[in-house]
Amino acid sequence: MTNQDVAKKLRDVYQLMQLAGENRFRAIAFDRAAQTIEGLNEEVQSHIDNGTLTDIKGIGKSIAEDIEALSKTGTMPVLEDLKERVPKGLVEWLNISGLGPKNIVKIHQTLGITEVAELKEACQSGAVADLPGLGKKSAEKIIKSIEYLEKFGERCRIDQALAVAEPMLEFIQGIDGVLKCEIAGSLRRSAETIGDVDILAAANTDDASEIFEQFVNHNLVVEILGRGDTKSSVRTENGRQVDLRIVSEKEYPAALMYFTGSKEHNIVMRQRARERGMALNEYGLFKLNEEKETDFDQPVETGSESDIYKKLDLHFVPPEHREDRGEFEYYVENDEMNLLKEDQIKGVVHAHSTYSDGKYSIKQMADACIKRGYEYLTITDHSRAAAYAGGLTIDRVKQQWDEIDQLNEEYSKKDFRIFKGIESDILNDGSLDYPDEILEGFDIVIASVHSGLEMDHEKMMTRFENAIKNPYTHMIGHPTGRLLLKREESKLDLNRLIELATEHNTAIEINANPRRLDLDWRYGNKAKETGLLTSINPDAHTTEGIDNIRYGVMIARKAKFDPERVLNTKSADEFAKWLSKG
Repeated sequence: MTNQDVAKKLRDVYQLMQLAGENRFRAIAFDRAAQTIEGLNEEVQSHIDNGTLTDIKGIGKSIAEDIEALSKTGTMPVLEDLKERVPKGLVEWLNISGLGPKNIVKIHQTLGITEVAELKEACQSGAVADLPGLGKKSAEKIIKSIEYLEKFGERCRIDQALAVAEPMLEFIQGIDGVLKCEIAGSLRRSAETIGDVDILAAANTDDASEIFEQFVNHNLVVEILGRGDTKSSVRTENGRQVDLRIVSEKEYPAALMYFTGSKEHNIVMRQRARERGMALNEYGLFKLNEEKETDFDQPVETGSESDIYKKLDLHFVPPEHREDRGEFEYYVENDEMNLLKEDQIKGVVHAHSTYSDGKYSIKQMADACIKRGYEYLTITDHSRAAAYAGGLTIDRVKQQWDEIDQLNEEYSKKDFRIFKGIESDILNDGSLDYPDEILEGFDIVIASVHSGLEMDHEKMMTRFENAIKNPYTHMIGHPTGRLLLKREESKLDLNRLIELATEHNTAIEINANPRRLDLDWRYGNKAKETGLLTSINPDAHTTEGIDNIRYGVMIARKAKFDPERVLNTKSADEFAKWLSKG
């Protein structure tokens, strides 16, 4: 039983407890336990076997017993009990923006509905608006969120796709007869949301059948969707579809390029081939017969994707950039772009502690950063306007500053530093959430919008402009406010926002939480053109959340950010120097 298996079941308990009206803190304990299990360096099964589950921080006796029961029986009594009490359809409601567990229970119990389609109909009919504590605006927001979910259908976030793709890839690479194997499709291009997971393998024809046999019998697979001579498709236990294609080793480079996409990139590549008297498809690159263009009997030798690009007078285009958004103009003249690498990130910027809505103390967050090899941490808890998230009063701010001073004395021996920060709400008029005499005491101020997300375009732009012009603002947090596959972005002109930020030496973060991944990579060309600075910020509310940096780096690469424009590639001293200028 893998760590992912255990974490998933614990998270199922957490979700169902919310809907069953169980004690909030007991429910959170299961969610926290799931996060802890996911973050383990070792296999949880070893703790089960040795009876040491309670040695893991965050795993108490009761949850340890639940995990042991899961290991022995494949389920947990607490989970089975909750499944009997909570209608299955209600779990889907948790994906609807603006609809928390309390309102889900209220609507379900009052109207007797369980399906998303029924909820949408109840909102349209006015039944939801008539309920106490909801109203017309809430009903309209629910309808909008449901329509947004309907629009994206079976897509998932990049972290959810990788959770399936990486173990599946490792498994396939270990099968006898597999010569080469890579993830393809939009996941290889680091798209923020993914449809199906595509995996491509090279193998001899005689080995394909056995490879497919092992693939469809992988322990993650719950349904075989299709099986053929060159492609098999399965559905995994978390609902993801995984497609495995097998080609010959000779076909592999062209097939990898073709199935990586994007469609728009491939169209231009085929045009470039034709302009040079060749044809390109998923089977290879071919020199056209001068007498008959459709006769592709003259294959062009290509041992890699780089060879194909070279034959078409291009330098290698990284998968992240294959979107037909300027890559052809760039890679005709230029070799590999200087793209960010994860090991270049030196500090963790934008993290929360138990002072607001974080799950761990400042010291625990700092120790987790040190363990991962980082040089510094900025604690940026929520400001006082975010009362729902335990936003800090001025007295609490000062208390936190004192604690950070004490911790920095301790950590100076380890060459580690904690910066005093705040994630300040941008109020409706664009002002920040504290008086100047408090703001000037912070090392770093990240200014973010958390309320009024549906404000009209003109007012929202004025709001951001005022925040950017505030001399205490160092950085804008999650600028669009989007929640991927759940909530649309706010109405604002991102091109203008990038210009304003650059003019005032203000950075715009790439919020690396895989639910956000905001700044949108599609504005990378504008960011590059203006010289916009960014920071890869995990928005970590747990120690495990620090690892969100991985997803932020993927998006930064896709957005063409070089390391020099990423602030947390700087050393602690260099970062402090920039903050003093900012």
